[in-house]
Amino acid sequence: MENSEIIDKILLVEDEANIVKLFEFNLKRAGYEVYSAMNGKEALEKVWEVKPELIISDIMMPEMDGFEFRREILKDEFLKTIPFVFLTAKGADEDILEGYDLDIQDYIIKTSSTKVVIAKVKAIVASYKKERDKVINEVQSAASNMIAAVVPTVAPYFEGYEIEHWHQTYQGIPGGDFIDYFELDEENMVVILGDVMGKKWGAYYFAIAYAGYIRSAVRFILQSSENFSPGEIIKKVNESVFRDERISEVYITLSVLLLKRDGTLKYSGAGDLPLFYKKEKVDFIKSDGILLGYFENSDYKDYELKLESGDEVYIMTDGIFEARNEEGVQLSVDGFTKIVENKNNENEMLDEIKKEFDVYTNKKYDDDISIIALKKT
Repeated sequence: MENSEIIDKILLVEDEANIVKLFEFNLKRAGYEVYSAMNGKEALEKVWEVKPELIISDIMMPEMDGFEFRREILKDEFLKTIPFVFLTAKGADEDILEGYDLDIQDYIIKTSSTKVVIAKVKAIVASYKKERDKVINEVQSAASNMIAAVVPTVAPYFEGYEIEHWHQTYQGIPGGDFIDYFELDEENMVVILGDVMGKKWGAYYFAIAYAGYIRSAVRFILQSSENFSPGEIIKKVNESVFRDERISEVYITLSVLLLKRDGTLKYSGAGDLPLFYKKEKVDFIKSDGILLGYFENSDYKDYELKLESGDEVYIMTDGIFEARNEEGVQLSVDGFTKIVENKNNENEMLDEIKKEFDVYTNKKYDDDISIIALKKT
């Protein structure tokens, strides 16, 4: 069996049964796990179920051809990181150029010998693995050398509240999510959650650094400000980000909560997910604040909640809502709402949420997972 450690799963998209049988036989004999689909439409349904390490797709197919299938793949930030190869009987320059315009790794001609096919597959996967491992090592090294971690080990104590958070990195790679808590005084605490968005392996290298940058910027503003409005805090961070050319192309979300011991909660957000709260029922507040750094003079609105004993609040990054089950269906706002509605309030705030989330995803995460929960005592 040849080098089966390099790759586990290949998705083969081909409508000719004889070609499928031939490639399945040779790839399996080389040590790969092979799944097949008859056209692009069927492959789009199967790709989330399989989550392959390589996609090999024919071009001329019914229902959805290979070019259209590839364009659909490129629309998804997770799927487009999977190496992609076109399988074709045609060798015309225009077909080959169109394929490379769609950011594929290579072409395989159907009439190629078995040795050539396997050699190409092994080379593509080895190159991808080398790039991924290099970036992972660099990121992990950079993260370990950062003066301050971007996610605290545990949430702090603040009188009048229970506070918990759950943070899970994607495949053990430090990413762009960051969490912070800043106690202004005995009466006020600021809770901060952000996400520096970037996909593909290379983007993670920058995400961890930018997360630390934004976290430090928020702390600096808190230490030098007399106005503790969450909206004003985000506005000042936005101005700082906008003026900094190093991160002008990075997408950053930010949620800021101001907790008062008397149960007053003020919230503002920049491009973030809704703030969920549970009183008699589960509801949410969706801020209309734009992502950080888009416009220099963006305004960010404050929202206020009055929390009573037992009320709960949740903020999270997109790894929660965008998590998928084995059929590729995202958890979404409705799915998260149902989890919070059905959980037992006698248990720890995040215990049941983590369990239900792991059941839904089968512990297969496509992004960083970050969520902060708080309860008024």
